[in-house]
Amino acid sequence: MLKQVSIFAENKKGAFQSITSILQKEGINILGSVTNDSPEYGIVRMIVSDTDKALSTLSENGYLCKATEIIGVEIPDEVGSLNRILLELADGNINIDYTYLCFNRDSGMPIIILHTEDIYEVQNHLKARGFTLL
Repeated sequence: MLKQVSIFAENKKGAFQSITSILQKEGINILGSVTNDSPEYGIVRMIVSDTDKALSTLSENGYLCKATEIIGVEIPDEVGSLNRILLELADGNINIDYTYLCFNRDSGMPIIILHTEDIYEVQNHLKARGFTLL
């Protein structure tokens, strides 16, 4: 089971860089990220090398953040890979809240990050169909 750091941040110039600067100073590597914004605030979601340290450091610097369980599925870097996973999820009547991509630095393979209401159900569903989960 992977965990991501979700950070609630003001939508203003330099906000994302401020977060990355804090993590850099603490030696925390960002392995994958996605940002979602609204007019005033946004959510930055990240896979980092040290989730607990990132949470405490960001909190100490005034950020509202939390850890969230997510699923990481390794997929081949070829046409249709993402579509195959989405078809399997649709066949299982599984709704996905959001997705983003990062890479497995060890294998060089793309990883799709999935968040869904029932993480364990989705993990079991994908494992049973031969997908590699991290």
